Amino acid sequence: MAVILITGGARSGKSTRAEKRARAFPGRPVYIATAEALDGEMAERIAKHRARRGTDWVEREVPLDLVQVLIATDGGGARLVDCLTLWLSNLMHAGRDWEREVNALAAALIKLESPVVLVTNEVGLGIVPDNALARSFRDAAGIMNQTIAAAADEVEFVVAGLPMKLK
Repeated sequence: MAVILITGGARSGKSTRAEKRARAFPGRPVYIATAEALDGEMAERIAKHRARRGTDWVEREVPLDLVQVLIATDGGGARLVDCLTLWLSNLMHAGRDWEREVNALAAALIKLESPVVLVTNEVGLGIVPDNALARSFRDAAGIMNQTIAAAADEVEFVVAGLPMKLK
C-alpha cells in the first residue's frame, strides 16, 4: 500500500500529476472529490476536471466524511483525493473539529490496504493574509499538510507541471 501526497500552488499541475500516479496502480481508480458546485464557476471547474479524466474512474463526491469513504472504498483500485485543502475549508465552514478530523485521516491512511493519492495546496508561500479568517485557514492548511506528509510514504511538490520528490 502507498500513501502519496502531492502538493503545490494553484494551477501547478498537481491534479494531473495525481491522476497519473493513481492510474499507475492496478485496478479501476476511485476519484474522491471534496469540492461542491456551489456556484457556476465551480461547476465549470468540476466539469473540466471530469472531462479531462474521462470515464474510467469511479467517482465519489465527499465534501466532509473523507475517512469513512476511504475505508468504504478500500480493497479495490487506488483512490485519488482531490483535494485536501477544499476538504479542510468544508470542515471549517461546517464548524467541525478540523484538527481531530485531520488526525483521524492520518491514522486511517496508515491502516488502509489500497493506495491513496492525496492532492493539497501549498498556501503558505505568500504574504501573511490581512484578515484573521484567512490567517486561520492558512495556518490550519499548513498544520494539515505537515500531519498528512508525516503519514505519507511519498510527498511530491509540483511546480509548473514538474514534480519534485520531497519524501
